[in-house]
Amino acid sequence: MAKGERLRKSVYEAELFRLQAELVKMQEWVRGEGERLVVVFEGRDAAGKGSTIKRVTQYLNPRVARIVALPVPTERERTQWYFQRYVEHLPAAGEIVLFDRSWYNRAGVERVLGYCTPEEHQRFLRQCPIFERMLVEDGIRLHKYWFSVSDVEQQRRFESRLTDPMRRWKLSTTDLESITRWEDYSRAKDDMFVHTDIPEARWNVVESDDKRRSRINMIAHLLSQVPYEDVEAPMLDLPQRPPSRGYVRPDRSLQHEVPDHAASLGQ
Repeated sequence: MAKGERLRKSVYEAELFRLQAELVKMQEWVRGEGERLVVVFEGRDAAGKGSTIKRVTQYLNPRVARIVALPVPTERERTQWYFQRYVEHLPAAGEIVLFDRSWYNRAGVERVLGYCTPEEHQRFLRQCPIFERMLVEDGIRLHKYWFSVSDVEQQRRFESRLTDPMRRWKLSTTDLESITRWEDYSRAKDDMFVHTDIPEARWNVVESDDKRRSRINMIAHLLSQVPYEDVEAPMLDLPQRPPSRGYVRPDRSLQHEVPDHAASLGQ
């Protein structure tokens, strides 16, 4: 298949399932070895970050792998050291944390829309490489992905969301403003890359006009970067159910059961 050609659904689904099985193996290795893994998902609005995160976590244990998508900072958080509210979400031993947007908000939307001062932005660019080197030096495995979408494809996805009541909630005024600030966001991203694409934590760019291809590429790359090994699962045997000791279930009429809506659907 040629590069750039849209991935066929049958090929995509088969490879996605294979990669998801490998993600489960990676999860068990992280848990068994007490590793700490952080994956940062960044990119323009509608670039496919959220849908990729869903595929990554689909079969993972939520007690091991968790998604962090922080809301707008509170007034108290605004007075803290900028990285402070992200630090509390970093993984402990045996955990995976996926940041659906991260501390890089300051280098993107905050800079472009004026939510931070130029001095705060420059301080971030100076401190971020130091912060990330500290994480890596402490043993955290840090992987950063930038999802790159074209202006034409972003526009198409926005228009699709506008007419889809199931996805309308994904659009905000900030998202729509990104259409008119396209070049501002491009300059901000370029500046961010110059300062934060460090050897200890490189930026990995995912071309995401084809969502199927981008998901496959991102997951395959992550798996190639983590030196996980198969962890032998413990042998489990279902025990024999013991004989009844006289328990009698209360009459169902005493319970408040959910109505059988399914019965009204027919066959």
